[in-house]
Amino acid sequence: MKVLEMTGKTVDDALKNALLELKVDIDRVEFEVLDSGNKGLFSLIGNRPAKIRVKLKRDYINDVRVFLKNILYCMKVKADITIKEQDNIIKVDLAGEDMGILIGYRGETLDSLQYLMSLVVNKNHDMEYKRVVLDTENYRCKREETLRKLARRVCEKVKRTGRTVKFEPMNPYERRIIHSTLQNDSLVSTYSEGKEPFRRVVVILKKA
Repeated sequence: MKVLEMTGKTVDDALKNALLELKVDIDRVEFEVLDSGNKGLFSLIGNRPAKIRVKLKRDYINDVRVFLKNILYCMKVKADITIKEQDNIIKVDLAGEDMGILIGYRGETLDSLQYLMSLVVNKNHDMEYKRVVLDTENYRCKREETLRKLARRVCEKVKRTGRTVKFEPMNPYERRIIHSTLQNDSLVSTYSEGKEPFRRVVVILKKA
């Protein structure tokens, strides 16, 4: 991040000078007053300018946009990119043709891109962690509903047959959906077994 020291007749003047130098608005910087200055006697004798240190805040949204544009260019995929940040969550939505390429088999490509974006955003560990969510064509909402329906069907099967059922391997996000869907059921319980990336959810009948 760019850091500079700037002077002015007052702290406000020094800040204005810094913003002009950096060509940004005030919400893009944070600053520290090094010397509040002194007008001196009759504004002549002992006059000392104010001095501040200004740091340009990191532009997370721009970092994400540049990263995605490069990735999409390499994949030869055209997509409109919409990025919003709220409560330390950066939400990215892609729209265009051939979005199935970005989703991949059961969202694997989308999850991989989301993971890489998270690394880009959180590469400076001294900054506050920001969660990144990447979606296209409302895929994540549709996938969540599919998993919840599947969890309920498996739950009924376990109750009917009394047999343990193991799901296919899933990523942590999808496993959490299964667990949360069945966590309040009085007759079955769930747990995860195996090592990544082959970790899976197991549904069993609770003991009487």
